[in-house]
Amino acid sequence: VMRRNPFGMDICCRKGSRSPLQELYNPTQVSLSNTAILHQIRRDQVTDTCRATSVSSKKRRVLTPNDLKHLVVDEDHEMIYCYVPKVACTNWKRVMMVLTGRGKYSDPMEIPANEAHVSSNLKTLNQYSIPEINHRLKNYMKFLFVREPFERLVSAYRNKFTQKYNTSFHKRYGTKIVRRQRKNATQEALRKGDDVKFEEFVAYLIDPHTQREEPFNEHWQTVYSLCHPCHIHYDLIGKYETLEEDSNYILQLAGVGNYLKFPTYAKSTRTTDEMTTEFFQNISSEHQMQLYEVYKLDFLMFNYSVPSYLKLE
Repeated sequence: VMRRNPFGMDICCRKGSRSPLQELYNPTQVSLSNTAILHQIRRDQVTDTCRATSVSSKKRRVLTPNDLKHLVVDEDHEMIYCYVPKVACTNWKRVMMVLTGRGKYSDPMEIPANEAHVSSNLKTLNQYSIPEINHRLKNYMKFLFVREPFERLVSAYRNKFTQKYNTSFHKRYGTKIVRRQRKNATQEALRKGDDVKFEEFVAYLIDPHTQREEPFNEHWQTVYSLCHPCHIHYDLIGKYETLEEDSNYILQLAGVGNYLKFPTYAKSTRTTDEMTTEFFQNISSEHQMQLYEVYKLDFLMFNYSVPSYLKLE
């Protein structure tokens, strides 16, 4: 049975109408212009932080195609989304599959989570030629979503190290963390790596050896390193704390807000501020300080204050 796609032709071929970029910077609707001011403030914060840090680090890095593998491209609506794991990225990838699927999908929540993470289901910016990349960076609306850095970190830890099904993470990272951080580890712990404590995880992140060995896994890599906000000018910075409003604003700008809403669901297992506070209680003030340094740019750039629970000297 063929179900009629509610998007009809609109969703794929919006040529002739205004692009999201035009709608953002010159809104035709009053309701959009108030929100535009908020996003201008967020953009300015990023610009100011980049300016302040580039003064201290004289060397400006040139982006390579490998740096662009988190930027998902929607040709039809002229948008680019940089996904950050643990910041609603599964749902945003689902939405991007609806937007770019040319009618193949109509309800984001009908797309299984694992399918949203199959790389061939979405096109990323690193798959284009240099001139094509530059054209898209200049003309498409670019957005990302951020979250309080330590809340995101605890969320990643809970998901990857406390769930029994994540055996690939336990094998790849857990065994390494146990070997390096745990004195008198049992043979079983060294083999399985499935009982990593949060304190051990933090010690692993701040260990200079870790930084030299390989880049952080994307689930705990900084937003700064995943999305390169000092090299790529993001038009919109959505926040996890205002996920629904920011997401639906983006869909409005794309001209699909009437028939596509960002999926909402209350997750009881969600990592909260209170939970994060608890996780940090057993972390020494010295380790807290070093960890803050690792994520400091994310705190400053996206305007998150130093958490009150930190024992920073």
